[in-house]
Amino acid sequence: MEKIIFIETGTGIDVHGQNITKACQRAVENAIHYNSMPGIKDYLPEQDLHNMKVNVKLAVPTDKEQVDIELVKQEIPYGTVTVEIIDGGMATTSGIILEEKDDKNDLMYIVNAAVEVGY
Repeated sequence: MEKIIFIETGTGIDVHGQNITKACQRAVENAIHYNSMPGIKDYLPEQDLHNMKVNVKLAVPTDKEQVDIELVKQEIPYGTVTVEIIDGGMATTSGIILEEKDDKNDLMYIVNAAVEVGY
């Protein structure tokens, strides 16, 4: 990325089911969901949203190899998306195991996201 225009941050949690991809998707959605970028095209080459570059950094507590990066990329509606997974986040008890929610144990996964937008 040549120029970062802004960075959005978010948190995603999968309380039951221990699905790390779902927690990652929720973190990205949380990061971008409450933002509007009405002037972004003015800063992009050729004023084209397809020239936007998006770097997604995910702090993941466990099961990093199970993250479906292609599903995470689908959370970003425009541009070229890259995903980097780093150590972080948290795996902590949910306090209960719910078999009907596909729980394998009582852990919930918490993921932090930083979404860098630029060109």
